[in-house]
Amino acid sequence: MPDEQRGATALSDDRRLEVEHVTVVEPKPMRTAITGAVVGNGMEWYDFGIYGYLTATMTTVFVPNVPKEWQLVVVLAGFAVSFLVRPIGGIILGPLGDRIGRQKTLALTMIMMSLATGAIGVLPTSAQVGNWAIVGLIVCRMIQGFSTGGEYAGATTFVSEYAPDNKRGFLASILDTGSYLGFAVGAATVALCQVLLGQETMLDWGWRVPFLLALPLGVIALYFRLRIEESPAFEQTKAVVDAAGDDIAEGRQTLGLGGLLRHHWRPILIAIALVGATNTAGYSLTSYMPSYLEGNHGYTALQASVATIPALVALSIAVPFVGRLSDRIGRKPVYAIAIVSTILLTIPAYMMMATPSLVWISMLMLAFSVTFYVAISASALPALFPTASRYGAMAIAYNISVSLFGGTAPMIGELLVKTTGITIAPAFYTMTFAVLGGIALLTMKESAKKPLPGSMPTVGSTQEAHDLVATQEENPHLEVSELPFDEHDAATAALSGDAPAPTA
Repeated sequence: MPDEQRGATALSDDRRLEVEHVTVVEPKPMRTAITGAVVGNGMEWYDFGIYGYLTATMTTVFVPNVPKEWQLVVVLAGFAVSFLVRPIGGIILGPLGDRIGRQKTLALTMIMMSLATGAIGVLPTSAQVGNWAIVGLIVCRMIQGFSTGGEYAGATTFVSEYAPDNKRGFLASILDTGSYLGFAVGAATVALCQVLLGQETMLDWGWRVPFLLALPLGVIALYFRLRIEESPAFEQTKAVVDAAGDDIAEGRQTLGLGGLLRHHWRPILIAIALVGATNTAGYSLTSYMPSYLEGNHGYTALQASVATIPALVALSIAVPFVGRLSDRIGRKPVYAIAIVSTILLTIPAYMMMATPSLVWISMLMLAFSVTFYVAISASALPALFPTASRYGAMAIAYNISVSLFGGTAPMIGELLVKTTGITIAPAFYTMTFAVLGGIALLTMKESAKKPLPGSMPTVGSTQEAHDLVATQEENPHLEVSELPFDEHDAATAALSGDAPAPTA
C-alpha cells in the first residue's frame, strides 16, 4: 500500500462519522435534478431509436440500388457506425464532465443530438443525389453517436450522485424508464405516421416527420436540463482537486484516458462485460426487432413497429420496481436474475416470433430479462468508480462495450441469419454475452445501500443523517474506515474559502 494511502487509512480508522460529514440532499432539488436527467435522456433515446423503427423504410429511401438481400444489412451498418464513434465521444465528453461539470456536459449532448436528428429529416434521398445520400445519413449518425458517448454515462453519474444511498437503485432506475419510454414514443410516432400517412407517403416524405420532431422536443428537453444543479458529490470533489493541485494522489485526481486505464482497469473490464450483456439483449429488442420481424417473418412495417410497443411500455413501468427491489436484495442478485432469464427465455422467444398471435408474448419474454438488466445499470455501474473520475471511466467502459457489442447487435444478428440460414441465430449471440456478464458478476462488489466510492454517505433528510451517525457501528453497509474524511474536510474548507494554498 502506498504511504499516502496508508496514512489516510490510519487517519480514518481513528475518525468517527458525524452529522456534518453526511451529505443531505433535499427532496425538491433532488426531484428537479432527476426530472431533468430523465426527460433529457428520454429525448436522446427517442432521437436514437426512431432510426431503428424506420430501418425498412430507409432501405428504400437511401439504398435502393444495393442488391435487395443486402439492403437491410447496409442500413443497419448505418445504425452500427454511430456506435463506432461513441468511444470517441466518451473519451472527450466523459473527462470533460469530470472537469467542467455534469450539467454543462449533458446540456451539450442534448443540443448535438437534437440538431443531428433534425438534420436527418432534411437530407436528400437516393432519388435526388444517388449514392451520396447514404453519406449524409452516416455523417448525421456519427454526430448522434458522438453525443450519445457522453449522454448515458453522464446521466447515470449525475443521478447516482444525487440519490440517497439507500434509494439509489430506485431513483437511478427512473432514468432508464425515461430511456425506454423514449424508445416507445419513437415507435408510437413512427406507427402513427404510418397509419395517418400510408406507406406511399411515408416513402415519399413522411419518414422525415419523426426526425424533424426532434427539434421542438429537444428544446423542451434542453429547458429541463438547464434547470438542474450540479451534484453535491461533484462540487465537493472538484473543490478538493482544485485546492490540492498537484499535492493530491494521482488516483484521486480527475484523470484522462491513460490514467483511467492505469488506475481503474479492473472495474472498467467488469463494466464492459455487464454492459455487453445488457445491450446485446436491449438493442436486439428495441432497434433490431422491427426489421427482424419484417425481413425474416413477413410482418408489415406497421405490425413490426406495434409489436414491440407493449413490451417497451411494460418494461418502462416495471423498471422502477426492479430498481427498488435492488435496494432491498442488492444489485448482484438482480443482475443474476437478468442473466439466468436471458439464457432460459431467449431461444423460446425467437421461436415464437414466427407465429403472429404469439409475437407480443415473445416480446414480453425478451423484455423480462432486459428489465432486470437495465433497472440497475444506472446505480450499479457508476458505483464501480470514484467520484473524481466517475463520468470519464463510465463513458469509456460503457461506450467501448456498446460500440463493440450492443450497437452492432442488429447488424451481426442479421448477418448470422443470412450466413447460417437459421432464423433464431441472433438468440445465441445474446446468450453468449449473458454468460460473459455472469463471469464478470462474480468479481463485482455489492454496492447497494453503500456510499459511492470517494464520497461520504448521502441521505434524504437531516433525521436520516442523525440515524446513520447513531447506528454507524452496527450498520453492515457502512465501512467508516473507508470514508474519505480528509477529502471531506478539505472540500468543506475550500467551498467556504478557508482552504490553505497548495504547497509547492
